[in-house]
Amino acid sequence: MKKLSLSLFLCLTLASLVAVAGDENLDAVSNLKVDLEAVVELDQVHPVDGVTTAGQPDAAGFKVFADNGYAAVIDLRTAGEDRGLEEAAVVESLGMDYINLPIGRDGITFANAKALQSLIKGYDQPVLVHCGSANRVGALFALSEFAESEDAEAALEAGRAAGLTRMEPVVREVLGVN
Repeated sequence: MKKLSLSLFLCLTLASLVAVAGDENLDAVSNLKVDLEAVVELDQVHPVDGVTTAGQPDAAGFKVFADNGYAAVIDLRTAGEDRGLEEAAVVESLGMDYINLPIGRDGITFANAKALQSLIKGYDQPVLVHCGSANRVGALFALSEFAESEDAEAALEAGRAAGLTRMEPVVREVLGVN
């Protein structure tokens, strides 16, 4: 009896550990900014308030977004940036809308943040917003948050959650904070 109880205990413990490990992978596909490799590997993604941000997806990544009910892809990359594929054709062939809102380093403005939010709000289904690394996406999300809250720290946190990294000094300059 003790042997059976110990075996049952070990099996339940192992199952719990596997479940916890699985939850870590789900974080990679359910945060605002997702890990594209995990999205493709797990074949799923869950938007946060109807939006997911990312770096540049490949065709397999776009297929996962389409298969998970995404309606549109908003691409912030400029014409000179190599996407590695004909993005508009791939996205549209998967049944999603493709929107290019080219934002360079000098395009981190409140007007562009407002334009991005207007595009996002135009959809009832989930939307993917990306640039090369999600850095510009995060910068615009930070400005959007600041426009609503007038709280610089909350804005920077929102930006970081969406992918803001190297462009934080640019955002701080636009916000007028050090």
